[in-house]
Amino acid sequence: MCQSKELQFEKPSFRKRLKGMLGVDFYRLFHTPMFYIFVAIAAIIPAMILTMMGSGDSGTQMYTNTWQIIAAEQPLYAVSDMGEYANMNTVYIFGGIMVSIFIGHDYRSGYVKQLFTTHAKKRDYMMSKTIVCAFTMACMCLSYLAASIVAGFIAGTPFSVKVGSLLIAIVSKMILSLGWASLYTFLNVILRRYFGVAIAASFAIGTGLPLLAVGMIIGDSAGSYLNVFLYGASVYACLSSTFMTLIVCLAVSVAWALIYNILGSLILSKSDVY
Repeated sequence: MCQSKELQFEKPSFRKRLKGMLGVDFYRLFHTPMFYIFVAIAAIIPAMILTMMGSGDSGTQMYTNTWQIIAAEQPLYAVSDMGEYANMNTVYIFGGIMVSIFIGHDYRSGYVKQLFTTHAKKRDYMMSKTIVCAFTMACMCLSYLAASIVAGFIAGTPFSVKVGSLLIAIVSKMILSLGWASLYTFLNVILRRYFGVAIAASFAIGTGLPLLAVGMIIGDSAGSYLNVFLYGASVYACLSSTFMTLIVCLAVSVAWALIYNILGSLILSKSDVY
């Protein structure tokens, strides 16, 4: 009898708590228009890029190959031509806005207050939001890829490429969704009371402007060192990628996820989350 009472009041394990919260977050994700809107936006981006930057004669045309709207030909560093960043990396910009809306709704609707009053731990919240947002950004990458192929056929741009390097670049960028999602989740937890500021900050970081500013101050010689940043790893995944590229992007993404989940959990645990 005593044993049954102990089992009845046994606290749920971390795995059960996280599974339960993921279930709620994924349900909310799939039952709101936001997920489908941002996946659709990701599909529109390649057509816009190819139209705005790929038009013109062969001498002025920026994109001479369809896969250039997926990734650059070579690794890009913080002080490279800004135009060369216009590829699948733009998904991270809109992904940041998506995270801001997703987390901002938690606080504006009072969901967070109810959540933390009942049972949820701050760490579980950070991890669940990171995973769900990373999943959404990975879906946006796939949507972007599919639309890029269609746009390439319509524009008539060539499809010649090293298949292995292309696949590594695509997978690497999808893996980096985890790192970006953790960064945006952390940022929006800090700016939870300032919804507009959170969106603006996410947009600015997604464009890489802060990193570009640092690169311009430090100089071209620092380019290789700046490439260890998350955005650097994102542009490191290019059409000349090797297996080492995949390892670097995986290591960077996991490291950022761990760092920002730990920091975010500490901040939430020591402050008023409402």
